[in-house]
Amino acid sequence: MKLHYTRNVNPRVAVAAARHLGAPVRFVPANPRDPKNIDAFRALNPNALAPVLEEDDGATLWETDAIVCRLSALVESDFWRIGAEQPKMIQWISWATHHLNRAADPVYFYRVVWPTFSRDPIDQAEVDKGLRDFHEHAAILDAALAGRAWLVGDRLSYADFRAATALPFAEAAGLPLEDFPAIRRWHEGLLAIDAWRNPFAGL
Repeated sequence: MKLHYTRNVNPRVAVAAARHLGAPVRFVPANPRDPKNIDAFRALNPNALAPVLEEDDGATLWETDAIVCRLSALVESDFWRIGAEQPKMIQWISWATHHLNRAADPVYFYRVVWPTFSRDPIDQAEVDKGLRDFHEHAAILDAALAGRAWLVGDRLSYADFRAATALPFAEAAGLPLEDFPAIRRWHEGLLAIDAWRNPFAGL
């Protein structure tokens, strides 16, 4: 079983989860958008994006959340909750995807990724909107984390990894975390987990 990855935000979450779970995967670095690779990579994922989980029989699964669901079931972990706690976990996964992480995306892109390939001016209006939206949504997460260690129940779940997707890049992107002590404390707890702190170690 192979996990094709790049070092971008979503593949980072997939690699971190796979390593945290001790999943039986071989990590394969990818460059799917390289013109010489893109056609072949579309056979794995028609979107030509990583991450992709390639099963031993050649079947593929793409999208980070689906991959983590599969790997968690494979190793029989409750990292991906089932039963009574599953709706709450999915609530946070969906919220983070559609609100917090979406707000962080343009800030990360223009402040971290853009300078690696372009000398053109960034779209400051997009950055400013992302920062405003991030601040609004981070306040919701901060309130939810006040007085609790994790988002779902009393132990780590995939909801924590997904909600924290952008936070390893917060300093580089200039995401405004100074007003959110509960988020900072919670993410310090995540950074104590080797797989989250440095998912690409040794790869």
